[in-house]
Amino acid sequence: MDLLFSNDRRGEYPESWYAATAEPLAPFPALEGETRADVAVVGGGYTGLSAALHLAEAGRRVVLLEAHRVGFGASGRNGGQLGSGQRADQVKLEKMVGAEDARRLWDLAEDAKRLAKDLIARHDIDCHLRPGVAWTASSESDVRELHDYAEHLLRHYGYDALEVHDAASWASICPSPDYRGGIVDMDAAHLHPLRLAIGLARAAWDAGAVIHEQSHVTGVEPGSPNVVTTGVGRVVADHVILAGNGYLGGLQPEVSRSVMPINNFIVATEPLGSRAAEVLTRDIAVADARFVVNYFRLSQDGRLLFGGGESYGYRFPDIRKTVSKPMLEVFPSLQDVRLDYAWGGTLGITRSRMPHLARPAPGILSAGGYSGHGVGTAIHAGQLMARAVAGETDGFDAMAAVPTPAFPGGGALRTPLLALAMSWFALRDKLGI
Repeated sequence: MDLLFSNDRRGEYPESWYAATAEPLAPFPALEGETRADVAVVGGGYTGLSAALHLAEAGRRVVLLEAHRVGFGASGRNGGQLGSGQRADQVKLEKMVGAEDARRLWDLAEDAKRLAKDLIARHDIDCHLRPGVAWTASSESDVRELHDYAEHLLRHYGYDALEVHDAASWASICPSPDYRGGIVDMDAAHLHPLRLAIGLARAAWDAGAVIHEQSHVTGVEPGSPNVVTTGVGRVVADHVILAGNGYLGGLQPEVSRSVMPINNFIVATEPLGSRAAEVLTRDIAVADARFVVNYFRLSQDGRLLFGGGESYGYRFPDIRKTVSKPMLEVFPSLQDVRLDYAWGGTLGITRSRMPHLARPAPGILSAGGYSGHGVGTAIHAGQLMARAVAGETDGFDAMAAVPTPAFPGGGALRTPLLALAMSWFALRDKLGI
């Protein structure tokens, strides 16, 4: 069984609020027969589209292969948060790699955030980009940790875009009885993720990239040159970029040992009208400090977009039931509100929660495992791989050097072990320990 085809109709976007409010491009033709390229890109999400765009702008002949539609996967389904820093916070990174390399990773993350904003502006991508992403917490100790982290970023990194809120000031922004305070990052942003993916695809196409949709890659044969095969075609290329992330499957076993797919879910309520003030009084996105993170924001038409819950394996659960439970814990006053949309998607995570960039074979580059922090990171990874193809490897090498250890037991044990760990952390969140 393949996650690419387990929960969705072939060649169609999921029935999400994003898909209902996007303006899709006309379908790109499927690959048929053999074609030659400087670079073959596998996957049409942020990573692959960014790589294709930057390669095409550099004059490379690039062919991108997508099994469904561009932005079909996590890139078109996520919470739409363009965050600061890496997925692992700077305190953890300082312990993991030392202060100097942690600073380098912070700077790379700021490059990623800036790159995403610059591409949106340069290519006039209408993706509802708005400033402001907050982190909040349900316990006093977690709130103190967030406040201490804001002070750490200001003192050691000169990052002064964070607002610090106690219980009273936070309640004026987010009147949930569940939360006790938080921080708001006004240099981070939130956006419509599918519109962003479609805009990147248009930009890549305009720059000269060749895009084939409904072209499921079934094999990658390393060599000089490399050969990428689909059911009815193949691309012969000097370089291959693997950008499938959680949907990569068994295409590259070395990558799959370190990047594990998990499923995450979002619902969109009916338009809330004046009741939107029961959720947020500012146009910002929010994530909380739980191990299984809840994240939410208001849409342009006044709906609550709320993400929460995770699953492992191939089939999605009852999404409305899965997400409504944490949503009503956070916003109990919304018990009577209708859920108009419910969708899920697959992302890639790593044990360290840092992205996995690698060279699994000569002439082949891979990036994934963004662990829920992929909007800017994935776009940046695509640029770094495009530069690495041209021999500019500093940024790629810095990210590839970050430890992303393999999951124990490989494919056979990683899912049950992770499910067990997640169950423990979910219990810990519930007990407040």
